[in-house]
Amino acid sequence: MQEPVLVLNANFEPIHVCSTRRAMGLIFDGKANLMMNGRGYIRTVTQNLPRPSVIRLEHQIHRPRPHVKLTRREIFRRDNYTCQYCGRHDTTLTLDHVIPRHLGGAHKWTNLVTACYACNHRKGGRKLEEAHMRLAHIPKEPPANAAYIFGRHLLENSEWEPYISGW
Repeated sequence: MQEPVLVLNANFEPIHVCSTRRAMGLIFDGKANLMMNGRGYIRTVTQNLPRPSVIRLEHQIHRPRPHVKLTRREIFRRDNYTCQYCGRHDTTLTLDHVIPRHLGGAHKWTNLVTACYACNHRKGGRKLEEAHMRLAHIPKEPPANAAYIFGRHLLENSEWEPYISGW
């Protein structure tokens, strides 16, 4: 009962992903409605309950616009787990500050890139021009849209696509 369930606001905006157990609790409490049963049924002693894939909250939840948190995992995801200097697609990657911190570089989206160990070591604490290196892509903050935020779940949950596209 730990499969992800997409939670929609009352206006059908995707706002969260929760577990099946949490979704069933929201449905039983009358706080949410089942929108899509994409996983079969949960068998109890007396009945078969549909296992939710998408639920919709009964009341509108007002919340600020989402943004993507600056974390190591999100930088790797933004750069598609690829070294931004040599293009190597690897699982052992590091973060690199384009302008090193000791030279005034900030710890923000536009100054952090994914790098393999070899390229990070080769660049060292120097600027790109000093190390004679080039970036494959200019680093920028990823979009805070639903396709990016919930996109990692779409491979296993293709039925979410109509609810995620357009937000």
